[in-house]
Amino acid sequence: MRIAEIFYSVQGEGELTGVPSVFVRTSGCNLRCHWCDTPYASWKPEGPDKGVQEILDDVAQFPANHVVLTGGEPMIASEIHELATGLKQLGKHITIETAGTIAPDGIACDLASMSPKLANSTPSPNAISPAWVQRHESTRLRPEVLLAWVTQYAFQFKFVVADSKDLPEIEALLSAIETPIPPWKIQLMPEGTDSQTICQRQVELLELCKMKGYRYCDRLHIHLFGNTKGT
Repeated sequence: MRIAEIFYSVQGEGELTGVPSVFVRTSGCNLRCHWCDTPYASWKPEGPDKGVQEILDDVAQFPANHVVLTGGEPMIASEIHELATGLKQLGKHITIETAGTIAPDGIACDLASMSPKLANSTPSPNAISPAWVQRHESTRLRPEVLLAWVTQYAFQFKFVVADSKDLPEIEALLSAIETPIPPWKIQLMPEGTDSQTICQRQVELLELCKMKGYRYCDRLHIHLFGNTKGT
């Protein structure tokens, strides 16, 4: 499978923020979010092809019990199920970062970290072909797929939020999943790839979290390292 990067860092988002982890970033995505912070794994995928055993050997070089499978969209990688099984055999805790558009199909996973893409993610027709805009719009929200994840795995939702106007869409999606989602499993994360933008947006998001009982999700890696590869 094509791998954009494998690196050892601390998790910057979600319930496991600060936990040392090995990140395996697959290259390729079925969406085209206009604010994507990893275009080298999505809009312009790059990286070498690696076999499952080679990836497992790379992961084993680092002293971490936690592994994050991320992308792009890791669930479209050709051997992602085999890789997850191999990681589980090594005794690793597996977090899968996914947009929730691909069903789990029994994949080994300890934490499904789902980030459904809101309308604020849709690319401009001036930036990409109309066909991709249509594909993005028709693919980005799959309530039936999200239901499969939340009923089979420990999970968290991370929504990239630009401002309070995104809240109605979040609540409509949560209702469409047709199973109760505890509010503390819902995290609002400010859209932005630099500390200044994140800090500007966090005040409004904090108030939304207080109002709804949601969790605020910061982006620690941006504050620590900036928007750079390998972090």
